[in-house]
Amino acid sequence: MKKLKELIMNFIQGFCMALADSVPGVSGGTIAFLLGFYDKFISSLDNLFRGNLEEKKSALIFLIKLGIGWIIGFGIAATILANLFNTQIYAMSSLFIGFIIFAIPLVIYEEKDSLKSNYKNIIFAILGIALVVAITLLTSSNGQTVDINNLNIGTIIYVFIAAAIAISAMVLPGISGSTLLLIFGLYIPIMTAVKEFFHFNFSYLPVLIILGLGIIAGIVFFVRLIRKCLENYRGQSIYAIIGMMIGSLYSIIQGPTTLSEPQAAMTFGTFNILFFILGILILVALQGLKIFMDKNKD
Repeated sequence: MKKLKELIMNFIQGFCMALADSVPGVSGGTIAFLLGFYDKFISSLDNLFRGNLEEKKSALIFLIKLGIGWIIGFGIAATILANLFNTQIYAMSSLFIGFIIFAIPLVIYEEKDSLKSNYKNIIFAILGIALVVAITLLTSSNGQTVDINNLNIGTIIYVFIAAAIAISAMVLPGISGSTLLLIFGLYIPIMTAVKEFFHFNFSYLPVLIILGLGIIAGIVFFVRLIRKCLENYRGQSIYAIIGMMIGSLYSIIQGPTTLSEPQAAMTFGTFNILFFILGILILVALQGLKIFMDKNKD
C-alpha cells in the first residue's frame, strides 16, 4: 500500500512538473519547490550519475516514477496546451501570474530559516531578477525558428547544446526551459516533434533522441552545481530563486510577444481576473496536495 501511495504521489508530482515545463514562463523546478521535493529531485538526478550503487538504484526508482507522470503530462501539454496558448494566451498568462505571485510568499515561508538574518544576500535576488529579465529580452528579440526536418551536423550540435542549457533551466525554479528553447528558436519545432511522436509519426524520432542526449549532458554537468549551491550556500541560492520567480512575472507578461504569430504584451486591459484567481486556486490545491503527501509518507 505504501509503495502504491508513493507511485501515485510521484506520478502527480511529475505530471505537474511537465505541465509547467511545457509552456514558456513557468519552470517545473518551481512546482518541485512548492511541492517540497526539490532537494530530493536534484539529489536524485546527481546520484543517478555520481552516487554509489545503492544511491543510483534509489535515484533511478524515484526518477522513473516521476518520469512516468512527466511524460504523460508533457504529451498532454504538447497536444492540448500548445494550441490553448496560441488561442488564449492572455488568459493563460493571467493564470500563471496568479500562480507565481502567491507562490513567492510560500517559498519565503518554507525557507524562512535560510533567509532570516541573511538580508545582505538580497543582492542574489536582484541578480536572479536581472537574469530572467535578460533572458526574456533575448526571447523577444528572436522571432526565428530552426528547421529540424532536415538534420545536418550543424543542426545536430545546435539542438544538443540548446537541450543541455534548457534542461539546466528547467530544474531551476523561476527560469523556464521552454523560454530558453524560444530564444534558440526551437520551442515550436520541438513541441511539434513531440506532438507528432505521440501521434505515432516517428520521422521526428532522430531529433528527439538528440534532444534527449543533450538533456542528459545538461543534467550531468549542471545539476551537480545546483546541489552543491543548495547544500553549501542555501541562503544565497534561495534568494536567487526568489529573484528568478519575481523576474518570471516579466517573462509571463511578455509571453504573447514570443508566439509564432506575435501579439502585444499583456496589459491591464488584456489581464483576465478570473484566470488570475484560478491560478491562485491551483496553488492552493498544490499546497493541499503537499500536505496530503507529507501526512502519507509513512
